[in-house]
Amino acid sequence: MKTICLYFEVHIPYVLKRYRFFEIGNDHYYYDDFATEDRVRYLAEKSFLPTNKLLLQLLNQNSDFCCAFSISGASIEQLEQYAPEVIDSFQALAATGKVEFLAEPYAHSMASLFDADEFERQVTKHAAKVKELFGKKPTSFRNTDFIYSDEIGEKVASMGYKTILIEGAKHVLGWRSPNYVYQHAYLPKVKLLARNHVLSNHITFHFSDPSWSEYPFTADKLMDWLQASPQEEQVFNLWMGYETFGDVQKEWTGIFEFLKAIPMVARKYNIGFVMPSGVEGEPIAPLSAPYPVSWQGEEKDLGIMLGNALQEEAINKLYSVTERVNLCKEKNLKRDWLHLQCADYFRFMSFKPTWGNTFESPYDAFINYMNILSDFLLRVEAEYPTSIENEELNELLKTISEQEKTIEKNQIEKDIIKYDIFFYFSTEHIPHLLLLLYHCFVIYAISFQKFMSFF
Repeated sequence: MKTICLYFEVHIPYVLKRYRFFEIGNDHYYYDDFATEDRVRYLAEKSFLPTNKLLLQLLNQNSDFCCAFSISGASIEQLEQYAPEVIDSFQALAATGKVEFLAEPYAHSMASLFDADEFERQVTKHAAKVKELFGKKPTSFRNTDFIYSDEIGEKVASMGYKTILIEGAKHVLGWRSPNYVYQHAYLPKVKLLARNHVLSNHITFHFSDPSWSEYPFTADKLMDWLQASPQEEQVFNLWMGYETFGDVQKEWTGIFEFLKAIPMVARKYNIGFVMPSGVEGEPIAPLSAPYPVSWQGEEKDLGIMLGNALQEEAINKLYSVTERVNLCKEKNLKRDWLHLQCADYFRFMSFKPTWGNTFESPYDAFINYMNILSDFLLRVEAEYPTSIENEELNELLKTISEQEKTIEKNQIEKDIIKYDIFFYFSTEHIPHLLLLLYHCFVIYAISFQKFMSFF
């Protein structure tokens, strides 16, 4: 039976304020709260809330319908602050048991390319947040912008994830179709699901384009294409940004009616639905990606995010202080560290066309980010000066880690002693306790009598 795997990315970057050179060292707040709130409220009202409402209806009305989401940590924080009703609506979807929430780097960062430890910390932090909000720990993983390589896949597998979502890039798939289950190049137990970017982009970008040869795009036309594919092709991964519904494709285009029709029309064609963790079937072949791929641009590489000297300079400066930041205990510094890793800020420095960019040029985006980063680095320097060599820093980290383990061990031992004392006096030893109290009373009475004899 052919199945559709529907997945949606939910990500809203914090809007950085215009930060001037003369503010470095004086202003430690980097965000445009008004612009951020405005963007969050717009997406909530135009996209997230109406789409979640529709999906809840479809999930309740169609027994076989299901879908998946990944929501970045930055997005969760903003939604909790500015649109908590959206979080409530996602929780209502989770309660159906037919929605899967995937793990990803908390900060929507490119840490997987620069620091494996930081990458793992963020994935762990994000998974814990997902479990807290939606009641279940993620078992499937997708990286920021579907960044993937064999090395990244190995790291993700070491964290316990058995299913990884990747971009169906031609130079990775070769002659193969994305509509099969694949496996890691040298870890056969790790499933790779490849995005069908052709069909996904038809929905995201071509749906309302009258110049497109297949316009108008309907649910029946989509199912016709799936049904006409070779019988061996069993899973169709339709993955897109959630803002597709209501923002990229406005309500008047009929995008919500299109989504509403998908379960009903799929049933007519005997096509089912599946969540990433539920994709069945043995992988047909390994896929190798010796160099990182992503879903960005025509090239499906890192060119839009790391393709020029501006981007490389900015991100290398940022990750040069990773170890020092991890030593810091100051919450605001930790918060800014996460937020400044957001991949969007580096994408805005690209000379290639990119969406969501409010800067006039890549240079403006670079200068603004570097001004902010300069202030951030000064704050890190104040906490842990660069005069401390990396070797010393590593030894310090090791010492702190050992101290924390010792403290934890001592605490456990104290808890055990407390428990033993309680157990001793709360069971068969109660008579001994009473006898001890009696002896104390007798000694006190005799002492008191002798004391009174002096008078």
